[in-house]
Amino acid sequence: MMSPIAHIRSPFGEKFGIPRQSNLVADLESLVVFEPLYRQAEALRGIEEFDYLWLIWQFSDNVESGWTPTVRPPRLGGNRRMGVFATRSPFRPNALGLSSVRLVEVLLHTPDGPVLRVAGADLKDGTPIFDIKPYIPYTDSHPDARSGFAPSAPQMMLQVVCPDALMAKIPDNYRNPLRRVLSLDPRPSYHADPERIYGMKYLDFNVNFRVSDDGVLTVVDIF
Repeated sequence: MMSPIAHIRSPFGEKFGIPRQSNLVADLESLVVFEPLYRQAEALRGIEEFDYLWLIWQFSDNVESGWTPTVRPPRLGGNRRMGVFATRSPFRPNALGLSSVRLVEVLLHTPDGPVLRVAGADLKDGTPIFDIKPYIPYTDSHPDARSGFAPSAPQMMLQVVCPDALMAKIPDNYRNPLRRVLSLDPRPSYHADPERIYGMKYLDFNVNFRVSDDGVLTVVDIF
């Protein structure tokens, strides 16, 4: 039976708002905090020589939900079914996820022992991590490969409008990542109500916003 080796500390306290793939918000930083058994600097020897890492983790919110052989990918508007193994749906037999993240810094001496500071993660705060492996470009990168129904990064970018007084509540190094997260449109693909106010947990804040029919996302409150 597998046990987590670490957990992520990220700005996202719930699923809503998390980027749908890793590195869509490349400057969004998180921490990989190891479980006590694995807080050994020796286990990280040489990891600083790699720019990117693979995180193998668990969709912990979906473990009890089971799986289905077909799912509705958000990329297809939630209107078409595809085989679960042709998607990155969280509703999988073993509920495992895979993300590539940029290694920003190795922090060897913290109250939690050795910690990895990473960027571009698409994980909810507290997500269990089962393994970490180095990303190796010559074998892991295939730039000419076909990508099925997801041939390119999401193109629908919303214009984000947020009053300065509200954005000032967010720590400086998390403001641009928040704008990017919002511009990617965190709403479910089937939601398009311009009057509805949506709420998203980010760090210790609730970010409320609405989206107009002309593609403008307006932040109405941060508290």
